[in-house]
Amino acid sequence: MMDVPFVDLKTQHARLLPEISQRLQAILSAAQFVGGSEVSGFEEEFAAFCSARACAGVASGTEALTLALLALGLSSGDEVITVPNTFIATTEAISRAGGTFRFVDCHPETFTLDPGQIERALTDRVVGIVPIHLYGHPADMDPIVDVSQRHGLWVLEDAAQAHGAAYKGRRCGSIGMMGCFSFYPGKNLGACGEAGAVVSNETELVEKVRVLRDHGQAEKHVHLAEGYNGRLDAMQAAILRIKLRHLEEWNERRRWAAAAYRDRLGSVPEISLPVEAPYARAVYHLYVIRTDERDRLRDRLSAKGIGSGLHYPIPLHLQPAYGDRGFHRGEFPEVERLAAQGLSLPMHPELTEPQIDYVAEAIGAFFGHRLS
Repeated sequence: MMDVPFVDLKTQHARLLPEISQRLQAILSAAQFVGGSEVSGFEEEFAAFCSARACAGVASGTEALTLALLALGLSSGDEVITVPNTFIATTEAISRAGGTFRFVDCHPETFTLDPGQIERALTDRVVGIVPIHLYGHPADMDPIVDVSQRHGLWVLEDAAQAHGAAYKGRRCGSIGMMGCFSFYPGKNLGACGEAGAVVSNETELVEKVRVLRDHGQAEKHVHLAEGYNGRLDAMQAAILRIKLRHLEEWNERRRWAAAAYRDRLGSVPEISLPVEAPYARAVYHLYVIRTDERDRLRDRLSAKGIGSGLHYPIPLHLQPAYGDRGFHRGEFPEVERLAAQGLSLPMHPELTEPQIDYVAEAIGAFFGHRLS
């Protein structure tokens, strides 16, 4: 039996360990743990990677969303349109910043926010839209931006799963007013702990985030407002700088793995494979297939040493945390279909061809097909 982990950070870090160790030793010797050259260096390099003018490193992806929303001026009574097939951090951030979210359903093929449903969800309280670049696939940004401009709304990209993904040649995170990233360890670009970033071509918005992340300080001892303790620490920034140099190569490996899955699993009629829209360059943070036999298939894969994941089996409108919001089952059918059918297969740059063959053969055998 072959072991195929869902994510293989051990192998990734083993290759980078000498460089990481050297960089962390330098930080320990300098005793500069918060801010400093590692943080500013990462901010410059990640802004350039995203084709954005500025970047603010923060403590987590959730903090990135919260501080970006505050910088955009979200306040009590304001409403924000997004989708319920995302991690709760998206809606947590809207609530923490004082706003309220309004859901629309996702597109039936890409599972990103369906632009055709935005206008029917508009009220006079809606001030912005938060599209999710889900699983590393860009949302369809042109019609989203078009609606926002016609109605005077801002667009904040949740790019937590889309480091390096592109929409019509433009990097995700640089298309809306601001873009928010998570560097949770399992992301395409992951820290060794919690970290996040906000990028934008509007430098004054990024400066607002920098002030908010540091207790409202524009300079030491001068607090322009009450802020937050949301700073990126130097060790995480140093690790991210090292990994950023490998991100393009790692994303290409993910795209290779996705193509290999597609080649091997395309003849299995019982499953649906991810779609890459013509406008998209996806970076496959996750590779999510769909099947009515999701739970039984997952058990079979586990028995064969193959890791898998569920993203997200209970959509946000059906979560107990939002049980008092008046949502009901059946309200967002595409989101609910994905929640019931979606299974995330192993996907990471360290995947080998024999591992992909093993996963594909196990899936084929489960459905009674011989793939080799």
